[in-house]
Amino acid sequence: MLRIAIQSKGRLYDETMALFNEAGIKLSKAKRTLLLSAVDYPVEVLFLRDDDIPQSVANGVADVGIVGENEYIEKGRGSELVMRLGFSKCRLSLAIPKDEEYRGLEWFEGKTIATSYPVILKSFLSDKGINAAIHQISGSVEIAPGIGLADAIFDIVSSGSTLVSNRLREVDVVMKSEALLIANRGLSDEKKAILDELMFRFSAIQEASGKKYVLLNAPKDRLVEICKLLPGMKSPTITPLADEGWFSIQSVIDEKHFWEIIGKLKILGAEGILIIPIEKMIL
Repeated sequence: MLRIAIQSKGRLYDETMALFNEAGIKLSKAKRTLLLSAVDYPVEVLFLRDDDIPQSVANGVADVGIVGENEYIEKGRGSELVMRLGFSKCRLSLAIPKDEEYRGLEWFEGKTIATSYPVILKSFLSDKGINAAIHQISGSVEIAPGIGLADAIFDIVSSGSTLVSNRLREVDVVMKSEALLIANRGLSDEKKAILDELMFRFSAIQEASGKKYVLLNAPKDRLVEICKLLPGMKSPTITPLADEGWFSIQSVIDEKHFWEIIGKLKILGAEGILIIPIEKMIL
């Protein structure tokens, strides 16, 4: 049995549960408790605060964990990164009062900065040669300048709306963060095998993200040009049709280039273009 620690609430919880569902990991109870077992899969899920997950994995309370990169860098000593998951993206940034004039990092010299991430901030300031005091706060960091606890803050930023509501503005991005899969360094062979299978499922979901399956009919004299637009995973699948001189082509395209490619295919004489979503891809 592999024990996975995940965040007990919030965006990271929601996106992790969606990943589990895609990977075929169904939890045994509708009502969430501290520890739940999966149905027909050797995994149990431990619900924790996000900042408790790195240490819980490091000391073996959990075998693996899904946690924000920010928390892993801040508190992840003793555990190892095994996979980037690509969701719950945000950034750790420095922010100052909205009306302050800002001309660069030297603004922070001699200032006090409030944060929940003192390790990351201290390392950054040291690298930049900035001498500033760090005031560690748990929770609502963004209120610190407004009540006189600090001159600036260093905190997670997603949309930036929280900064705006507290009359702050983002001035420097220190690091970008996403969800990570981390593991205890001393897993048994049995648990490593379960983890490998889990990573295989997650990878199949990641590979399918942003991809579309395309089926189309094309005239023989345009096959070479059309195939150049549709590389697929290795190369397009080409099948002759009953109508002489026509072929069916099947391939995979990246969604971000979807409309550009479809337009070019139509110009080249492609017909009957079908677009199918892809749930998973096994490479």
